[in-house]
Amino acid sequence: MKRKILDIIRKKKSFLISTHVHPDPDAICSILALGIFLRQRGKKVTMLLEEKVPKRYAFFPTAKLLRKFQARKTYPYDAAIILDCGDLDRIGRVSEALDPKKPVLNIDHHITNTKFGTLNHVIAKASSTAEVLYDILKAGRAQFNPSLALNLYAGIMTDTGSFRYENTTSKTHAIVSDLLKYNISTSELYRKIYERIPLKDLTAFTKVINGFQTYDRGKIVSVVLTKRVHKSFSENFDLRDAIFKFLRSIQGVQVIFIATEVDQKTTRVNFRSTSRVDVAKIASHFDGGGHRRASGCQIDKPLKVAKARVLKHIHKVMG
Repeated sequence: MKRKILDIIRKKKSFLISTHVHPDPDAICSILALGIFLRQRGKKVTMLLEEKVPKRYAFFPTAKLLRKFQARKTYPYDAAIILDCGDLDRIGRVSEALDPKKPVLNIDHHITNTKFGTLNHVIAKASSTAEVLYDILKAGRAQFNPSLALNLYAGIMTDTGSFRYENTTSKTHAIVSDLLKYNISTSELYRKIYERIPLKDLTAFTKVINGFQTYDRGKIVSVVLTKRVHKSFSENFDLRDAIFKFLRSIQGVQVIFIATEVDQKTTRVNFRSTSRVDVAKIASHFDGGGHRRASGCQIDKPLKVAKARVLKHIHKVMG
């Protein structure tokens, strides 16, 4: 499949690259790394997100080239490449820019991927989409440099929880070893991603985290975020990621979920598992998806109703 992807890249002159809404570093950095590779090949590249790139990720090499989707603008291209996205609906309004007559290359590592592409290169055992992409770029004889290496490293580092999660393999470390040859400052990268929390956000975070609730003797933990509370945090702080990092340290916790109010009729739910519980299956019950240990979904119900339904289903799954 790598060769088929590289063959399309060789034949086509222009590309539209995108990923899921609310992108994480793996999604953003995979786009940026692929964009660097395509431009090395003399291709025209449009890197498109539904929203503007969060300020906390603006420091990634070539991030200034990421574009926010505009409804009245046309985006000419020969082939589209969708990265780190389990379902085409997850790219949001960017789907309006896609031409059904043109090929879609689907490159991902989510176990729940729906294989929506003309070509589907989905490696569920990979730690991250950046890891999948590394293999493609190596096969395509990419000219590795500090910018390309840093983007791939950041995608892998963040999706493995700084190499602490079970998706970290010997192959992951081998890839990282190769990327470190390109003069990456790992300590500086870590600080920029995780250790630049604005004081105002940290103060507000302490109030939010005090509101977590536990169920089934602490095996299940939840946090509810109203739209007002979520919007009160700056773009420099990843609230949900901070919540998960804090709550997963609770002794005995198996499943954590955050229910976030999108509007009065819609709720976004993010899941994390620290145990045998497969949260990808829980998310798929609500037409979502992701990984065994990290997944999400959107429920077309008000916040309280959505939370109650999720909690009921988790109890059912856990027995």
